[in-house]
Amino acid sequence: MALHLLQSQFMQKVETKEWFKCWFDSPYYELLYKDRDQAEADLFINNLVKFLQPKPGSFMLDLACGKGRHAISLGKSGFNVTGLDISQKNIHAAEKYTAKNLSFYIHDMRKPYMANYYDYVFNLFTSIGYFENERENDAVFTNVHHALKPGGVFVLDFVNVHKAAQCLSHYDEKETEGIKFQVSKKIENGFFGERYSCDRWGKTISF
Repeated sequence: MALHLLQSQFMQKVETKEWFKCWFDSPYYELLYKDRDQAEADLFINNLVKFLQPKPGSFMLDLACGKGRHAISLGKSGFNVTGLDISQKNIHAAEKYTAKNLSFYIHDMRKPYMANYYDYVFNLFTSIGYFENERENDAVFTNVHHALKPGGVFVLDFVNVHKAAQCLSHYDEKETEGIKFQVSKKIENGFFGERYSCDRWGKTISF
């Protein structure tokens, strides 16, 4: 579908409290982070595996897996991996890498998934903290706890808020494939917030 049609499709949705359902499904997110490739994910996962030293064949959950870069890397290392993401588009893109030890499903992390099943749960690339209230955030951690076996490990990759507050870049611009991205950041009422504005053909859409 052409980007100008997608832009019209998303216009009515992006200002809702669950804006992330549109953002991670949008072509704009994919363009903005297109430099995040499989080689980068492999390097990150290799270093993480060296540090964690998981047993061969460990069961792992990549929660909010996107298009599955990290899950794919874990699968190539021989682990039994499940990738979950709220984005139907991302999961459909990831499913082509499905293997005997690697599977992908559409799922909202606020809802339970499996129980006492995984040795490791990963939540990478700052993929949590978008929800309106603490009850929803707490539900995620409760679900992770239930999904892990006793003694299991949860790896949460999250922004260093204190460091970010010291060196926050309040405004950045980037242009790729004819689309101008404007990214504004601020800390307000205890929250670290970002707004993404995407300009094309004189129209602006914001997330």
